[in-house]
Amino acid sequence: MFDVFTICIILVTFLLAGAVKGVTGLGLPTVSLALLTVAIDMPTAMALLLIPSIVTNVWQAFVGGYAKEAMFRVWPFLLMATVMVWLGGLLMSQAALVLLSMLLGGLLIAYSVINLSGFGFTLSRQHEVWAGPLLGALNGIFTGMTGSFVIPGVMYLQAIGLTRDVLIQAMGMLFTTSTIALAVSLQENHLLSAELGQYSALALIPAIIGMVLGQKLRKKLSEQLFKRLLFISLLLLGAYITISAVIR
Repeated sequence: MFDVFTICIILVTFLLAGAVKGVTGLGLPTVSLALLTVAIDMPTAMALLLIPSIVTNVWQAFVGGYAKEAMFRVWPFLLMATVMVWLGGLLMSQAALVLLSMLLGGLLIAYSVINLSGFGFTLSRQHEVWAGPLLGALNGIFTGMTGSFVIPGVMYLQAIGLTRDVLIQAMGMLFTTSTIALAVSLQENHLLSAELGQYSALALIPAIIGMVLGQKLRKKLSEQLFKRLLFISLLLLGAYITISAVIR
């Protein structure tokens, strides 16, 4: 299915994405999608990230002692973010790849600009009642269409005032449930094959190696500087993906 050069790109991509997650605790799906869509089509890239994303996020979601608290607080958001992936997958199956690439590029640009600018907002418990399901539904649609889990999901979780430990587990829950829903959506739309599943399983190896290396690098690097460089890189990749889609 893939030539040797493409397989090397896939392995290096997940090594780098795993390293980013090891340093920052997030970013594996986002970084892998951004890099892979430069070389291969988006639906294939989405299929490849499934196993590495699920395996690396299950631990984050359910180990740490705050899973019950996180689930109780964000379950309406998580429910809609998971259920609505099917609609995003349906839209993806009917949309032109150029439009999907432009959407992914736009999400990467928005995510990078928001983080680089330090923009943030807060939501009261009263507003969570309606904002959680609404933003969860929007996040699910974007996930189904592009494989990106971060906008507006991560922003919402940051806005509701969760403590750091609860936030980390809540993000792990979002990434885990969204990835499982994405796998189901890709299968229903005939975009997930046994061969792609094997390549996704293979990608888990460099992802884990990258995570271990990233965790070691975390002690030697400024996490703030690393994140800044990461978001600048994602901004440039998002711009490249968008421009490439427009001029094709």
